[in-house]
Amino acid sequence: MNCKTILVHVDQSPHAATRIALAAQLALRHDAHLLGVALTGVSRYYYREGAADLARTVLAPHMDALFARAGAALDRFARIAADAGVRSCEGRLVDDEAAAGLALSGRYADLLVLGQHEPGAPSEPPGGDLAAHVLLACPRPVLVVPYIQKETAVGKRVVVAWNGSAEAVRALDGALPLLRLAERVVVAAFAPAGQPAADPELLPWLRRHGIEAALLAESPGLAGGEPLLSLVADQAADLLVMGAYGRARLSELLLGGVTRTVLEAMTVPVLMAH
Repeated sequence: MNCKTILVHVDQSPHAATRIALAAQLALRHDAHLLGVALTGVSRYYYREGAADLARTVLAPHMDALFARAGAALDRFARIAADAGVRSCEGRLVDDEAAAGLALSGRYADLLVLGQHEPGAPSEPPGGDLAAHVLLACPRPVLVVPYIQKETAVGKRVVVAWNGSAEAVRALDGALPLLRLAERVVVAAFAPAGQPAADPELLPWLRRHGIEAALLAESPGLAGGEPLLSLVADQAADLLVMGAYGRARLSELLLGGVTRTVLEAMTVPVLMAH
């Protein structure tokens, strides 16, 4: 596949500028259309179910402020994209809450670029993790950018977490355009003890896509999120590719899991798919 449309979440968070600049660099590398989406935060179901004209209610000043914030965020997106030299660019204001609006808009994107939730910052949706919600609702790969990210280049040295699951296959397929341009790709195979994770067809399949990858020794110990992040650091990687929520999300919330750990503790961008 080719990466021809990249969607980036646009808001007024302190880290949005880095996220937008990173997405702009990806759009340049892949000659892709860059779509910046800003959201008002008001669920579309409010209009649909309540048949309300908010412009005629006491909420009108609040709605004006929400639209103004989204518009200001799109103005910043346009400036960053123009400064980066993006050739095809579009800003879009969506009157919806963030998770649902991004999931719907992302149906026609090849890659979504979102930010990691920063501890202590207001969460969107309230009490949740935006990236986690979009991952589960949108059938597209999602690139989650850490809130500590400073670099706008990504994908030179890549670690692929591979366990043979459908989620890992989807993530790897979505990452192919990035992997073709990488300087180094290593596959970290892991599975529960007694179950093979590395398939002998994996590296030849990647090779047929123009990707030369090295296979690390299988290690059941990599099945945890923290060991996987340690491996990423050991490899000096600037991108991790992995499947997300291989088991029910409720189980991960109650018991912990690789996806949850990585979303909370990532230090490099992570490309995920469910």
